[in-house]
Amino acid sequence: MRKGGALRTAAVVAVGGALAMSLTACGGTGHRRPAGHGGPAERTPGRGAFPSRVPGIGDRMWHRVPSGSRQVVAVHGAGPDSPDATVEFFTKHGSHWERAGSWPAHNGRRGWTTDHHEGDQRTPVGVFTLSDAGGVLENPGAKLPYTRSAAFQAPRSWTKHAWHDFDYVIAIDFNRVKGTPPNDPTRPQGQSRGGGIWLHMDHGSGTSACVTLSESAMRYLLRSLDPRQHPVVVMGDKADLQA
Repeated sequence: MRKGGALRTAAVVAVGGALAMSLTACGGTGHRRPAGHGGPAERTPGRGAFPSRVPGIGDRMWHRVPSGSRQVVAVHGAGPDSPDATVEFFTKHGSHWERAGSWPAHNGRRGWTTDHHEGDQRTPVGVFTLSDAGGVLENPGAKLPYTRSAAFQAPRSWTKHAWHDFDYVIAIDFNRVKGTPPNDPTRPQGQSRGGGIWLHMDHGSGTSACVTLSESAMRYLLRSLDPRQHPVVVMGDKADLQA
């Protein structure tokens, strides 16, 4: 166990088809995962005064960010029907927000939606807490509770380039039970509302609903997101975020 992290049992057993359902929600394609992306140095914050709120997020969405949150992962979709996005990570220092990292990313193959349902291949727009993490690989030093298990392994029926999608995952708290492993199949709002929506490793194109980043970006976020700072993800296409 690493100091500051939380360790769950490594044995996570899939019940029936629950694991396949959960993993399918994140999707897999035949596209190659790009190399060389990641790390907070890909884009560095510009000089000048730090903003008093996260840039690019309008009043409607910003009011949904809990007052106690001091870490924000902002996912800026390129357009309502686009799978391309940019992820930025902000931390709050005093009354100001500082950008700590920025990375290219992907979201749902068909873009975004404010009314996500299972199988629509769109990523839900909104503000969601980030409370649990896990993956196939050993805990890289996560502060969030981390479940390591082979049960996260992507199905070998998927194309080879997607086999490592779930080496690292961070659960987005959409229609799931907080405090459980990311691949827990429970859907409090019903199966039709979808679930199993994660931040996970990129395979080079859109997903079924998840948001994907490079391996180095995922490792950075896992080491940075701190439950004591009440992290949230604010995500959507640019128009929705700025409204």
